[in-house]
Amino acid sequence: MEGEENCTAVTEFLLLGFSDHPELRIVLFLIFLVIYAITVLGNVGMIILIKISLRLHTPMYFFLSHMSFVDLCYSTIIVPKTLVNILTEDQVISFLGCTIQFYLFCTCVVSEIILLAVMAYDRFVAICNPLLYMTAMSHKLCIQLVCGSYICGTVCSLIHTCFTLKISSYRSNIINHFFCDLPPLLSLSCSDVSINELLLFTVASFNEIGTIIIIFTSYIFILITILRIRSSEGRRKAFSTCASHLTAIVIFHGTILFIYCRPGSGNILDSDKFATVFYTVVIPMLNPLIYSLRNRDVKDALRKVIDSEMVFPCTKLGGRRGD
Repeated sequence: MEGEENCTAVTEFLLLGFSDHPELRIVLFLIFLVIYAITVLGNVGMIILIKISLRLHTPMYFFLSHMSFVDLCYSTIIVPKTLVNILTEDQVISFLGCTIQFYLFCTCVVSEIILLAVMAYDRFVAICNPLLYMTAMSHKLCIQLVCGSYICGTVCSLIHTCFTLKISSYRSNIINHFFCDLPPLLSLSCSDVSINELLLFTVASFNEIGTIIIIFTSYIFILITILRIRSSEGRRKAFSTCASHLTAIVIFHGTILFIYCRPGSGNILDSDKFATVFYTVVIPMLNPLIYSLRNRDVKDALRKVIDSEMVFPCTKLGGRRGD
């Protein structure tokens, strides 16, 4: 009965964040601010570059532009509020705000998981069936795959959010995390959350296992095809087109598996917080860098845009002088 007396409905939560390390407050603020600035510039820049560069108007870069959009969204959902919490003493978030933050974050993350699998299938078609690539990966199919990713993300997030809203009371309103993630929220519940935990495990496992099977199968066929290429230059080019995507997959899925697919994931420790920082804050910054630094097409397109911007003002100045 004593445990039940401490259970109350809450209207707001207190995000502890990194309050265990007050001496690092300014340092953490600057690090988060710089990372977020690079994230915004990198992802917005990638979206604009793909939009204006005709050579990047292919299915692969269509999917990449949407992944940049998702990265930008879920970084924006978390980082600005985290910056405010780090810099000020006001670490409170309303119940509605917490629910919306989790819903949008979950939608973006699931969408990105599926987008990475879609991009693996795209690489499979491009390398294993190059002559049929533009036909097989039609614009209509690309739109359907992207829409399917967003719909799956929305549905999964809606399921978790609806069941979380059924929780009537909490032992505490203090969340030992820097944003409203589901596991630490469930750990505060006074209600029976076995269904929530089962849904979290089932949906997360289905998404992870399903997408990893698609990715693994695609890359097995890609590897077989590449090994059959007689030209070393051809093999190198084929490998280079997959290197960026594989790097993004390993970093993203590896971090998710470390955080969520192990016992006691609801008990947030300092190591979990910093691992989550990498997954929610650093990865959205790394993705555009990975694809720009390791992708020749992106580098060539960026160089061409920069060169045209340098030449265009000179042309206009020349025209004015002639007038």
